[in-house]
Amino acid sequence: MTALDRFSLNGKRAIVTGASRGIGRAIALGFAEAGADVALVSRKLESLQAVAKEIEERTAQRALPIACHMGRMADVDRMVEEVLREWGAIDVLVNNAGTNPVMGPLTDMDPVAWDKIMDVNLKGPYLAAVRVARAMLERGEGGKIINISSAASFDPAPMLGAYSISKAALNHLTRVLAKECGHAKIYVNAIAPGLIETHFAAALITNPAIHQSVVRQTPLGRHGQPDEIVGAALFLASSASDFMTGQVVVVDGGVRM
Repeated sequence: MTALDRFSLNGKRAIVTGASRGIGRAIALGFAEAGADVALVSRKLESLQAVAKEIEERTAQRALPIACHMGRMADVDRMVEEVLREWGAIDVLVNNAGTNPVMGPLTDMDPVAWDKIMDVNLKGPYLAAVRVARAMLERGEGGKIINISSAASFDPAPMLGAYSISKAALNHLTRVLAKECGHAKIYVNAIAPGLIETHFAAALITNPAIHQSVVRQTPLGRHGQPDEIVGAALFLASSASDFMTGQVVVVDGGVRM
């Protein structure tokens, strides 16, 4: 096996949540280009179908769009069962779906908003990871689980308290699952992006004061692009990372050193 072969996903079957745009879309396309079939998961089927068409036009891989609300156990169970029914196994799960419906101090936050953030950012990855890990354990051939966290999980982002808390908890979920599942060659790691130019981060990037503050703290002097997260995801999904688990890989332009 050559060094480049270790990064191949040929024959792998992956699930990417939040795959309709931004980081999720970029990872899904990258995985397909590396040889994986990809189940695309998000709330809106129409958006996923556009990404599925893009994958099928650019690669020889299969794309399976599935509408799913990640905060609902029944939805997550149905989604995983559909992938297993279609493809027989799951080799990689990327928990990328996330939300942040409000900005402001925790003291002003409506508990309804708190619940929504925790449902999607923490409960969703927990439900999907546990359900997929069970399938991997039953199959007995291991697998890779990647949680998309945030640099805010280490250094709370101003006005994004609940979001920061949800991602900090996601880091610890990553470590717990890594310890529990390592014996079965189920590797669980996370990626913590800094400020990335996505629809999700538009409010931060289009706010001159916030954007300039972030860029001033970034040694590379700019924010990132979704494609710049793909390399880390491909490493963690492939055999190149087979002696690594329970880690949070920070991709933030050098802010956290």
